[in-house]
This record gives sequence, C-alpha cells and structure tokens, in this order.
Amino acid sequence: MNIKHLLSDITTTTHSFEVSGLSLNSQTLKKGDVFVALQGEKNHGSAYIDNAIENGCIAVLIEGKEIDCTVPAIEIDDLKAKLSALAKNFYTHAKKVNLIAVTGTNGKTSVSHFISQLLNFLQIKNGVIGTLGISSSDKKTINTTPDIFTIYSALQDFSEQGIELAIIEASSHALVQNRLEGLSFIQGIFTNLTQDHLDYHQTMDNYRDAKGKLFESTLTTKSIINRDDDNHDYFLNIASDKEPVTFGISDLDLFKSSEKGFICQLNSFVFELPLVGSFNLSNALAAYTSLSCMGHSDESLMPLLAKLSPPPGRMQQLPKSNIWVDYAHTPDALFNALITFKTHYPEFKIRVLFGCGGDRDKTKRQLMGKIASENADSIILTNDNPRSESPEKIIDDILGGIKVENDVQIILDRKYAIETAVKTLGEDEVLLIAGKGHETTQTIGDQIFQFSDIEVALDAFI
Repeated sequence: MNIKHLLSDITTTTHSFEVSGLSLNSQTLKKGDVFVALQGEKNHGSAYIDNAIENGCIAVLIEGKEIDCTVPAIEIDDLKAKLSALAKNFYTHAKKVNLIAVTGTNGKTSVSHFISQLLNFLQIKNGVIGTLGISSSDKKTINTTPDIFTIYSALQDFSEQGIELAIIEASSHALVQNRLEGLSFIQGIFTNLTQDHLDYHQTMDNYRDAKGKLFESTLTTKSIINRDDDNHDYFLNIASDKEPVTFGISDLDLFKSSEKGFICQLNSFVFELPLVGSFNLSNALAAYTSLSCMGHSDESLMPLLAKLSPPPGRMQQLPKSNIWVDYAHTPDALFNALITFKTHYPEFKIRVLFGCGGDRDKTKRQLMGKIASENADSIILTNDNPRSESPEKIIDDILGGIKVENDVQIILDRKYAIETAVKTLGEDEVLLIAGKGHETTQTIGDQIFQFSDIEVALDAFI
C-alpha cells in the first residue's frame, strides 16, 4: 500500500512509497514497515527510532517534536488517537472476520479455547488471539491482548486463510488503552471479576469499569454474562441494550464429580465433562452459551462438550501422576484450584508450589498466602517472575498471610523447587504447581530465561 493511501484520511503528504506493515515495536518490526513512534509517559517514541531504522523501517510517524533521521519522518497530530484509522486503512480485510470478545479476571483463555474447540468439532474454521498466542499463524503475543496493529494484522491473516470467526481475549488493559478500537464483536462474554491488576487500576471499581467498557460502548452487539459472579448486575445493567443472555451453574439440571471431571445433565442431556474444577463448569457453560447464541442446537453441542480439553497450563495434569500445572496467579484462581483438589481428591493431602510476580499488584500476595495456608497441607514458596523486585521481599509479603500452622518451605530457585516438590511427593499427596502455567520464560531482574514449569516437572517426574 502506498503511504499516501495509508494516510489519506489522516494527513496529506508529498511522500510516495510502498508500505509493507505497521509497527509500534521497534524491535519486532519487519523490513518495509512504518514505525509508529508514540510518545509515552517516560520517554518519547523517538528514543527507539534508531533501532527501528536498523531493523528496516521505511518511515516514521511522529507527533510533537521534530526529529532528524535517515528515513521520512511524518508528523501526525494526536497520533495515538489515529491508530485505529491507520489499522483500518492498512489491514483492509481485517473487519471481514466476525469477532467474539471474552473478558474477566479468570477464565478468558479457557473460554476462548473451549469456544474454538467446539467450532473445530463443528468444522468451522476459527482463530484465537490471547494469552497463548495467535492461533492459525506463527505470530506470538506478549500481552493477553496484543497491540492494535498486531490484532488487525492477525485478523487480516485469518481472513486470507478463509477464517470467518475469531475469539479475542479482551484484557482490562487493552480495553482502557483502546487496543480494540474500531473493531466490533458479535458477542461479548463476561466470565468473572476478582482482584488483580490493582497496581494499574488502583481500585476494584476502576478495574470493574475497565472490563465494562466492552459492553457499554458500541463494540459489542450481544452480551453473555456470568450470573454467578457478584458483579453480574453491574454488567447486565451496562449491557442492557446488547441482548443480554446469562449463564450459571444452575443451568445444569445436576452435576457430580467424577474421576475425570463431572457427570452433568443439561437440558435433559447427560454427558461427562472431562474438566476438573467448578470454575471449568462455568467456563464450559460460557462456551456452550456462546455456540447456542450462534444458533447451534443442543443435539449438535452436547456430545461435543464431552470432548473438551483444557488449554496448556490450565489445570493440566501431567501423565500418570497426581501433579497439576495451572496458571493461577490471582487469589480467586488459587482458591478455586485448591478447592478443586478437595473435591476430586478428598483422601489426598494437598501440596502447593507458587510465588507472586514482581512489579505487579502487591496487595494480592498476602491474600494468596492466606488462601494457601487455609487450603493446602504443605506449601513451597518460590520465585514467579520477580522482575526488578527483591525475591526475598516478595516471599515476605506472601508469608504475611500465612497464619495457619503449615509445612512451609522457601526455595527461591524455581527449577529446584519444582524438582524437590515432585521428587518428594507422597503417594497420598497431590501437587499443584501454580502461577506460570503455559509460560516458557522467567524474568529475574532485567534478564529473561527460558523456563517451563511443565517441562521441569516432567523431567523431574520421569
């Protein structure tokens, strides 16, 4: 696309050259891309322009001060507000894909992937954009909801692959930062709201309102709300003009735990849901409700619910073991995971291994310590992603919530901690390795190391 066409409804330019893509990240842009140098709170985007040029950018869009560089620098007033226009102008086929957005503290990834699995079973091509990356392409994401250009680019790829429906995890950060601006969704799904990201949002009301942006704007046509969540009335109210539909555990005529998950009866259909944890009952019902609202019948959906499987790192059981890996990194998620073992392993003692991330919400650390001490028989505290914080200080914060007499070990080296937990696990014990789930790296200080809880646990188990 020519730069003149890209900027046709934004500004006039005398430049004329072909553009291969748009990028907000100087390190990941490709040769021929235009680098959009946003001015941040701490530094101007121009600080990264040299790096962008080294990596092959063909031009730079800037606002504010003039700069000298070896490629055209085109000044755009209020550049940040023009991102969606740039994305729509360049990725012209992106909006051909129908979209579903899933928001909430916990369950976004599971619900997104359950919807995708059901669509796959029905032989409906689809894509997913979220925590586990971008399916149907080789792109990887950094955030739960990537930047606006990455999203539009992925949707363009989906369209070119003949994919007509995609599911996007809509994080609170993305909604506040307008990363979904210009897109419209045939469904918006709310899973739940519990404490997280207060380092960013400051208060739970702000956090709730950020999630609510999905429903109060023109983004969403239809809303699907979890009525079991304490905040469901708030979301129903702001989504009142979005054809609201609710789901909840009471939709089930009955359910009881089984060795593999739950035996369920729903609308007179009986099936075994191969997922542990009552939260997964809720996640599966969200996916079922989504497909039902698309017009798929119970006769076609019920047999498929029995074929669902958890996404990587979401209550993932290691083969032939009582060892589970889960992404639980919030108080609510940790509580639900531990309660799951009390339900499915009533005769077993529970061991939990976890830490808390650095440079993130500090107020949840003590809560997670309290939850672990009240619901596990033994605890191993270790590093999560300490980032720039002192690992010892993070552990001290967690210890502040441990009031019950528990067997507590502190092993900062996460690899050694997992190996110790796995190799010393008794036959009457179940182990939860919590916090990082699917992640394949660990951030300590300013260094990022390759690290996978699943791989370390498998190596130790074998």
